[in-house]
Amino acid sequence: MASAKPAATAHRSDSGVMERRAERERTRRNWLLSAPALALLVIGASGPLIIVLVYSFMTPGDFSGVEWTPTFDAWVQIFFTRDIFDDTLGLADAHLSIFWRSVRLSLLTTAITIVFGLPTAWFIATRPGRARTFWLFLITIPFWTNLLVRTFAILEMIRNEGLLNTWLIKLGVIASPLQIMYTDTAVLIGMAYVYLPLMVLPLYAAIERFDFRLVEAGYDLYANRLQVLRRVILPIVKPGIVAGSILVFVPSLGAYVTPRVLGGGKNMMIGNFIELQFGQGRNWPLGASLSIFLLLIVMVALLYYVRASTRGSSHD
Repeated sequence: MASAKPAATAHRSDSGVMERRAERERTRRNWLLSAPALALLVIGASGPLIIVLVYSFMTPGDFSGVEWTPTFDAWVQIFFTRDIFDDTLGLADAHLSIFWRSVRLSLLTTAITIVFGLPTAWFIATRPGRARTFWLFLITIPFWTNLLVRTFAILEMIRNEGLLNTWLIKLGVIASPLQIMYTDTAVLIGMAYVYLPLMVLPLYAAIERFDFRLVEAGYDLYANRLQVLRRVILPIVKPGIVAGSILVFVPSLGAYVTPRVLGGGKNMMIGNFIELQFGQGRNWPLGASLSIFLLLIVMVALLYYVRASTRGSSHD
């Protein structure tokens, strides 16, 4: 019996070693099989970013492109401009104005889509199964059309001779058309319309799993509608709000088509400003540095959203 126990222990030890060795072999084989896809992903995602990052530290070419002379001038030009006479630095007011307009309109777009998206998602999630499918189908219809087509649809609504002004004049609300086109308001309306489905879908996913008995419990505890919304509904659907805010804020911050069509040349955002540097401005290093700077802004916003949602979940 004494000799049998060491033999059994040795057998279990050998089998454990073989299992760990087999596990390492499977892991190595899986990594080898996924290596081509990972290589393509790294090259396709990181390669262009590395090129843009390198360009941001180069000198602008005479007619476009870059000269391979390292410099930090492009990064300085994001926030400062040099006087053409004494070479002193001053704040780049135009650049800062564009940054502020982009962030402000993106935040307003996110807020507007939350205000309209939450009731819409709640309405869809509380419908019967077949009707719910129909309403979700209607929400996804805008994705079937090109972004430019949707933007021109909004243009036809808000232009001076568009449907909005025509109806308001016929109803006697206004005497002359409202000048909405080529303003920040037009850009805000267009972006809210374009990105609203991106807010509705995550909110719907969060509300669909909602236990509506909690609402009844809140009313049974003499809470009014506002208290139920603030204390019961919003904390539970918060992950959907965070996900929708990310999906709306990130693309709206770098929007190009909607500000270009509805805002005109004088109401540009960061995306339009970057395109201008690579096009008519012929200052590729500045355009590259603006692109990396926009990427950093998006990363900071994402980290803030994730951290805020994590903190809220830990408190709950």
